[in-house]
Amino acid sequence: MPLSIQTADLDRKDFRELIAAHKALMLETSPPESSHALLIDGLKRPEMTVWEMRDGDKLVGCGALKALSDGRSGEIKSMHTVAQFRGAGLGQAMLKHIMTEARSRYYSRLMLETGAQPAFAPARRLYERHGFDYCGPFEGYVRDPHSVFMMRALD
Repeated sequence: MPLSIQTADLDRKDFRELIAAHKALMLETSPPESSHALLIDGLKRPEMTVWEMRDGDKLVGCGALKALSDGRSGEIKSMHTVAQFRGAGLGQAMLKHIMTEARSRYYSRLMLETGAQPAFAPARRLYERHGFDYCGPFEGYVRDPHSVFMMRALD
């Protein structure tokens, strides 16, 4: 079956399990005070738009876009690909989807926070390949040796 990306059903059992697994993975690699991954309640906030990625009926990943307070910027949140599907370009597909959505909202830039640890190197390389540059903290984040902040202007 073809890969599809659609608005996530945040109450669906497999999606809730994916978010719980994502949060657990983030807590394995970052101290709790440095883990900014959201659980379902955080994803249900009005400033969040959340997508799921499916291969047929199988949930293989997710991503979210948070509207920032300036009304012109978005933050990428909850990018996650199920372990056995990593390396197949699914993260890139979700990132392109989020970037397209951000442009359709006339955002001038996208921001993100990710981990500084070696486990996050593949994510950082993905963002670098798509034009993200390193920047300082934004929108309430603070400098943290476990966090990396990135930004990309949108054309």
